[in-house]
Amino acid sequence: MNKPDAKDDESFLLFSGTANPQLAEAIARYLKCDLGKSPVMRFADGEVHVKIENNVRGKDCFVIQPTCRPANENLMELLIILDALKRASAGKITAVLPYFGYARADRKTEPRVPITAKLIANVITAAGATRIITVDLHAGQIQGFFDIPLDHLFATKIFLDHFATQKIKDFTIISPDVGGVERARAYAKKMQCGLAFIDKRRPRPNQASVYHVVGEVEGRNCIIIDDIVDTAGTLSEVAHALKTQGATSISAFITHGVLSTDAIEKIDRSPLKELVITDSIPLRGDAKACKKIVTLSLAELL
Repeated sequence: MNKPDAKDDESFLLFSGTANPQLAEAIARYLKCDLGKSPVMRFADGEVHVKIENNVRGKDCFVIQPTCRPANENLMELLIILDALKRASAGKITAVLPYFGYARADRKTEPRVPITAKLIANVITAAGATRIITVDLHAGQIQGFFDIPLDHLFATKIFLDHFATQKIKDFTIISPDVGGVERARAYAKKMQCGLAFIDKRRPRPNQASVYHVVGEVEGRNCIIIDDIVDTAGTLSEVAHALKTQGATSISAFITHGVLSTDAIEKIDRSPLKELVITDSIPLRGDAKACKKIVTLSLAELL
C-alpha cells in the first residue's frame, strides 16, 4: 500500500498534547507531514496554558491525545487545545482518542453514581470537537454518548498480522469474562478456531475471582482477548486458571495497556508467555523493561 504524501497538503494539521507524543510523531511520519506547533505549558499553580502557533483558519485539525494516566491532566489538556482551535476559527476539529478514559463508567451500576463516560463525551463536544476518532471502546454503546460523528476503529488487524507471524497451532481464543464474549467470538471467527470464556465474579473494584473455565482449553494454545489491562488482576487470575486446566501456552492480545499499580509484577509472576498491547498508552519505565510485553503501533491504523 502506498503511503499518503501530505507534504504539500496544508488543508489539515496534526496537533498533539503531552499524553502520547511518540504516537503522534509516528502518525506524522506515516503521513509525511509535520506536527502543528501547540506548546503546552503550565503556570506555577499547575494550570494548563496552550498556544496554537499555526494558522488554522478554515483547516481540518486533528488533536491526538489519549485521556490516559494522569487522566484528569490529559483530559484538561485536550479540552484546552480544542477550545484554542475553536477560537482560532479552525474549520473542523477532530479529537483523536487512541484511548478513551473513563470508558468503564458507562452505566449506573448502583443508585446515585454518575455515568462519567457520558459526561466526558459532553465536555469534549462542548470544548469544540466536531468529530471523534477512537480505538476499541470498552463498550460499544459509548458511541451513542456523543452527539457528533464518531469513528470507532479496531486493533483486530494489527493483532491478527502479529499472530500470523507466530505460526501457532491448536489454539483457542479466551474471553476473560462473559461481557467480552462478542469481541472474542469475532477473533475466533476470523482465526477459525475454538472459543472459551471465564465465569468471573468481582467482589470489589479492581479485584477479580475466577470460578469456571467454560470451554475446551486442555492441550490448547490459549490467547486471551480483551480491550483493557489495568491492574492485571483479572489477566493473572485467568492465566493461572487456564494453566490449571491444562493449557499448553497462554498469551494475551489486549488493546490498551493501562498497567496500574503492581500490574507488571503480576504479569511477570503469571504463566503468560506474551502480552501484546498497542501504543495507545505510552509505557512507563518498568513496563518497558518487562520482557513479556510486546507493543504494536496504531500509527498506520489511525
